[in-house]
Amino acid sequence: MEFLRPAGWEEALAAKAEHPTAVPIAGGTDVMVEINFDQRRPGHLLDLNRITELHEWEVGAEDVLLGACVPYTRIIERLGTELPGLALASRTVGSPQIRNRGSVGGNLGAASPAGDCHPALLTAGAEVEAESVRGTRRIPVEDFFTGVKRNALAPDELIKRVHIRKATGPQQFSKVGTRNAMVIAVCGFGIALHPGTRTVKAAVGSAAPTPFRATAAEDFLTAALAEEGCWDSGGAVPPSVARRFAELCSAACNPIDDVRGTAAYRRHAVGVMARRTLGWVWDGYRAAGTGTGPRTARTDEGGAQCA
Repeated sequence: MEFLRPAGWEEALAAKAEHPTAVPIAGGTDVMVEINFDQRRPGHLLDLNRITELHEWEVGAEDVLLGACVPYTRIIERLGTELPGLALASRTVGSPQIRNRGSVGGNLGAASPAGDCHPALLTAGAEVEAESVRGTRRIPVEDFFTGVKRNALAPDELIKRVHIRKATGPQQFSKVGTRNAMVIAVCGFGIALHPGTRTVKAAVGSAAPTPFRATAAEDFLTAALAEEGCWDSGGAVPPSVARRFAELCSAACNPIDDVRGTAAYRRHAVGVMARRTLGWVWDGYRAAGTGTGPRTARTDEGGAQCA
């Protein structure tokens, strides 16, 4: 195994063009596990740690440009306001040591169905900036995942940064695992409100071959909130609406049985998370000052109640 250590981005692109099967490594939180367990033996490892721009981010008027190697810890500490859903998901990743090393770029490159950051990226409206010696392109995150641990990158491409829309409303993330910490998700769920367009985005992880948006559930909830006048009044999400939203999220899943959970359990858990996160995110919308009437507790059915 040959270790390539470019000093700059152009040198990295040239190395990837010369060795298309070279495996990029930065934090190594996924790659080194596979190597240590003899699940992968690449001919070349391409170390990206010396490339400064991959460790940087920029907050613009509408987007955050997140370098591929920015660790989860920096997202939690510095970008919780702009990217609340991603910050919440980042808090669930491994241990502090893993969060100090692991990155969104690495999570995307691994393309695991259980990647913790993927639901948050799907609900935020992210694009992956991929580059090679041939040029640069931006791939909508919805099109990035092509199969189990497969992505849309060409053999000579590297992820440079991720363009993520800044939050315009509350976002939430929930994850079920076989224990409370340092665990691969049995399933994960993200939801984001977009008050400007009065739309909802919901995404599921680890319940299909790829992470995905639950578009039928999104369309139903977006229409139901408008019909009930909830955006203007900050009124209750009716329990029947929350229940149907959860059912549609569950129905969108295409899970498998494995050592972490059965397909039936995953469908059930996604429904539970959908109801709960809807309650949390709607509470956040009301707490931001939208609507009238006092705030009260969520119902057992996941509806956020108000007078």
